[in-house]
Amino acid sequence: MKKDFFRHSFDTVIIGSGLAGLRAALEASEFSKVAVLAKMYPTRCHSTAAQGGIAAALGNEEPDSPEWHYYDTTKGSDFLGDQDAIEVMCEDAIRTVVELEHMGVPFSRTQEGKIAQRRFGGHTMEFGRAPVRRACYSADRTGHAIVFALYEQCQLRNVHFFPEFHVLDIVIEDGICRGVIALEIATGRIHIFSSKAVVVASGGYGRVFKTTSNAHASTGDCLSILLDRGLPLEDMEFFQFHPTGLYGLGILITEGARGEGGILINNKGERFMERYAPTIKDLAPRDMVSRAILSEVKAGRGINGRDYVHLDLTHIPRKIIEERLPEISTFCKIYLGIDPSEKPIPVLPTAHYAMGGIPTDIDGRVLMDETGRTVVGLYAAGECACVSVHGANRLGCNSLLDTVVFGRRAGKAIKKDIKNLSLEDIKDEEIDRTDSILESLLNSKGSEKIGDIRERMQEVMMDDCSVFRHEDTIRQAIDELEKLSLRAESISLKDRTRRFNTELLEAVELRHLLNLAQAVARSALQRRESRGAHYREDYPKRDDQSWMKHTFVFKRENDWKFTYKPVVIKRFQPEERRY
Repeated sequence: MKKDFFRHSFDTVIIGSGLAGLRAALEASEFSKVAVLAKMYPTRCHSTAAQGGIAAALGNEEPDSPEWHYYDTTKGSDFLGDQDAIEVMCEDAIRTVVELEHMGVPFSRTQEGKIAQRRFGGHTMEFGRAPVRRACYSADRTGHAIVFALYEQCQLRNVHFFPEFHVLDIVIEDGICRGVIALEIATGRIHIFSSKAVVVASGGYGRVFKTTSNAHASTGDCLSILLDRGLPLEDMEFFQFHPTGLYGLGILITEGARGEGGILINNKGERFMERYAPTIKDLAPRDMVSRAILSEVKAGRGINGRDYVHLDLTHIPRKIIEERLPEISTFCKIYLGIDPSEKPIPVLPTAHYAMGGIPTDIDGRVLMDETGRTVVGLYAAGECACVSVHGANRLGCNSLLDTVVFGRRAGKAIKKDIKNLSLEDIKDEEIDRTDSILESLLNSKGSEKIGDIRERMQEVMMDDCSVFRHEDTIRQAIDELEKLSLRAESISLKDRTRRFNTELLEAVELRHLLNLAQAVARSALQRRESRGAHYREDYPKRDDQSWMKHTFVFKRENDWKFTYKPVVIKRFQPEERRY
């Protein structure tokens, strides 16, 4: 053992300081000693980038009900969402938002002083009759507002934060989670966190794609770690592209802009969503709007013949844009030199959200396989997890709701389980194995560059496995990813020290990204139908008879295995998805 290995003991260790992690920490802090490990400073988490709102059928501005929300989420998922989990989330939404308000979240207000609500894609009244105001928001900085409120509450509860700690391994021994091994970025020292329970709340992995709204830290490390540990990932073929990313940049323009009345127009000045979703038009689910935009571009109706369309807000009063959409207005001015009150915004779909991830039960316990067996002491919540409330396509504003509802439920599950969980030291051989991986990277004599491999991977995923897919292009992507994985074995690092070695961290992240890119592409190849965000041009129809099931992908050494689990259907039977 080396002297610079540091050991810690906690009842609960949470990986990630986003909304799911903070809410789980807050819940677990009531009965246990809690540590939160974060790649960066906690309030710099990617949850702060969430703009538009959190869904709850409060009915503050027009009639609404959790039942309608339940239906919309099921339909939006293209009926692949598990309805037991969806029902729990939608029924708990009102309590969740009121609780957040009481914790200090500064929601925007109506003239009567109630929480303000606006329209969002796929959210309707009376089972699809018309759009409804369901998104509770704090201008267009909703995620930021909720993160800071939860972080302050965690500070009051004496939650222990470890900022800028990079998780290297999640130790699982004979089906029992023993804790976490992490690298302290500032010093390069390895820290061992032994614990009774571990909650993975580490966010998404949008950096597998070239154009993305995701932060640079969104590399899916923990999903890949668990995949390498022999655990499955669920529904990895479903990755959502948000319709309105700033052209050429991928920076997100919130769906709230369309909720406030923004419209998408093509080169002919047509409001083209009237053709694709005649009832709710620009507020159709994201997968449908993304395909519509790219279909317009393919048909030659992009602006000036180029590969983007316009999001037009010029008819919305400037005061409303300044009050309700200040952040996107600032983005447009800074990055494009456009005032959205005066000129339309050039937009194109951007990789945004992973519907798939670490499979869990309804209380956040991580599943070992499709039969429902769980890993003792291991939980997951948020974008990294797949309890499958989003199915094949997530509705806007349901992500923040998902993180807070299921982060809380994971904390409550730990309270039930903790009396049967033991605290044992992580074995030296696990620590030595992790350290040897770092040493091999630091001492590598290869000639490959991290940036070259990562850039090529992102191009391959964007070109061959994004909004439109085909067996030929997917197979092409898999072949290229295999070659890139081999090249990644021969990378070289210029910085061979350990202190604040960001190049070393990028090398670790690259291997995780390549792992997840393969999981996405191989899962996409298996699913021979089109459903939600997964659109196969060679199988353009949804096939409920063969594919009303979840994909479980396992990696066993260099082999990939697939199993399946039935979708939970309760009240709403699959129907044609019309808007």
